[in-house]
Amino acid sequence: MNIFDKLKNGLIVSCQSEGDDPFNSVEGVTLFAKAAVIGGAVGIRSRELEKTKSIVSAVDVPVIGLTKSLFPDGFVRITGSFDEVENILQSGCHIIAVDGTFRLREGLSGPSFISEIKKRYDCLVMADIAEFSEGITCADNGADCISSTLSGYTPNTLMNKKDEPDYLLVERLAEKLNIPVIAEGKINSPEYAGQMIQRGAWAVVVGTAITRPCVTTKWFVDSIKKSIK
Repeated sequence: MNIFDKLKNGLIVSCQSEGDDPFNSVEGVTLFAKAAVIGGAVGIRSRELEKTKSIVSAVDVPVIGLTKSLFPDGFVRITGSFDEVENILQSGCHIIAVDGTFRLREGLSGPSFISEIKKRYDCLVMADIAEFSEGITCADNGADCISSTLSGYTPNTLMNKKDEPDYLLVERLAEKLNIPVIAEGKINSPEYAGQMIQRGAWAVVVGTAITRPCVTTKWFVDSIKKSIK
């Protein structure tokens, strides 16, 4: 069974943390990963070398590794340089997530960057994209799977940022491509996850709703406050 067969129709939990979150440590995210697997997760998505290395050694499911930085305009960039690729590959992760948007990094657009990665390194690449055309072009340039991660988080797609996932993007890509299309972004309920599978997603990534209790607690607190105004 190959890596993607292991992920088919399953839940991938993104075990990331940042800032002053009490779980923002190697031990913290590793415990989240172990708990996710106990709950039935078929894969883990992880950020940074040491955290990802720890998770790889602690669980027996595929791990997607990545690094995060920023483009000059302040928008997030996923594994956006060859140095970052080499860094995260040291973790032993099974797939690397790479920014597949058309924005330039090291003089290359996302699809061209992915093409060069496939030439230089023996690795599976997940292309994190925001738009349909980016997904198609990344697939044409050698990406092994496509993820809707960045929809609503790039300058061109800010208008798409809403409380619900980008179902249409995933559905269109799944209909067009012969490689796995992974749904990620704003999947904050089990119902949303199920709808993504029904619309053709190969697998679903959920992060905040599972592994960011500071954020999810605030959702409930804010809802209570609104109800008593």
